[in-house]
Amino acid sequence: MSTRTAAPTRREQILKQAARLFAERGFHGVGVDEIGAAVGISGPGLYRHFPGKEAMLAELLVGISSRLLDGGRLRVREAGPGGDPAALLAALIDGHIDFALDDRPLITLHDRELDRLRDSDRRLVRQFQRQYVELWVTVVRELYPHVPEARARGAVHAVFGLLNSTPRLGPYGGGTPGRAATESLLRRLAHGAFAALAEDREDRADRADRHGGGGADGEDRDGGGDGDRRPDGEGA
Repeated sequence: MSTRTAAPTRREQILKQAARLFAERGFHGVGVDEIGAAVGISGPGLYRHFPGKEAMLAELLVGISSRLLDGGRLRVREAGPGGDPAALLAALIDGHIDFALDDRPLITLHDRELDRLRDSDRRLVRQFQRQYVELWVTVVRELYPHVPEARARGAVHAVFGLLNSTPRLGPYGGGTPGRAATESLLRRLAHGAFAALAEDREDRADRADRHGGGGADGEDRDGGGDGDRRPDGEGA
């Protein structure tokens, strides 16, 4: 599932170029006139679409968080009640990979400029992100019901960290694989990370058999496990 749909409107063209320029040079390093020039309109003409750079940044970061959540919910609806959780997780992974490859500037913006948003917009971004994370956690636990909630959440955050590393790849070509090869690699890595949850259960069971400890579900009982820790990071 791509985060893009129909041909971009003028407003969407402005946002795309603003995201690119903000990511390349920083929010304060880009002027309104430069954004307008990138889409072929004057600086004053740009104000017919946005009151200023702050509004563009807010729409970019709130917008992508909302679209990721909406896309995830759509995948869940398409799977339907009783759907195959493995297929649903694969669909979620593919959708997030599309975002990570097609919207790399937005990942950079989130990392660098989120704190520039108004408090209300920043809270909205975090709200959408938490809901998106929990949607994934629900699917992961349907596929791996033995996995504690905190461990599943940690795996989701780890996969997001992996997929959202795409801005560090640099442009395609030269020493960087093309889009198709990068997409295939990210897909295999993400599936491998979640598959490790099944291996984790086997490792715990083996340790319990060897040491006579742990419960029947393989959970640690010494209070030192990570089941009570919630990762601090949010999805992009």
